[in-house]
Amino acid sequence: MPTGIWLDGAAREASSGRRFAVEDPATGEVLTTVADATVDDADAALASAVNAGADWAATAPRERAEILRWTWELVTERAEQLALLMTLELGRALPDSRAEVAYGAEYLRWFAEEAVRIGGRTAQAPAGTGRILVTRQPVGPALAITPWNFPLAMGTRKIGAALAAGCPMIVKPAEATPLTM
Repeated sequence: MPTGIWLDGAAREASSGRRFAVEDPATGEVLTTVADATVDDADAALASAVNAGADWAATAPRERAEILRWTWELVTERAEQLALLMTLELGRALPDSRAEVAYGAEYLRWFAEEAVRIGGRTAQAPAGTGRILVTRQPVGPALAITPWNFPLAMGTRKIGAALAAGCPMIVKPAEATPLTM
């Protein structure tokens, strides 16, 4: 499992070279260490997301949907591994972690289906003097900060929505549960 900062399709160390320990709260045992991102790393993530923005926004909704569907399949295939990881990292009972993985994976499937349905609407102006046209379009990078207590489900809920809409993502996981994210 990568323990670096995931940026531009690869894991890398923090610009400071610092790492912090991720502990099993049930035993206090250190599971591993992960890169400790800095402000410079956050700036690099934003620059990367901005650079990817136009291309991702121009990606056809069907293709975005297929990528999200494929991601749902991967999470589903690896459900047991993810549940075990979440249990170790969070100290939660394994059946509850399995439930969160299933719940979180469904956000990816839901937004895969919604990606091709993002449209707009027209309506009569309240004064009756014309029509109002509402269009939906990507607005740029989105930032997701995931909570420690539902790291996978809240991550997929935020990531799925942004990617389906055509927005690139930056994710800042909770320090207590960075491995799940």
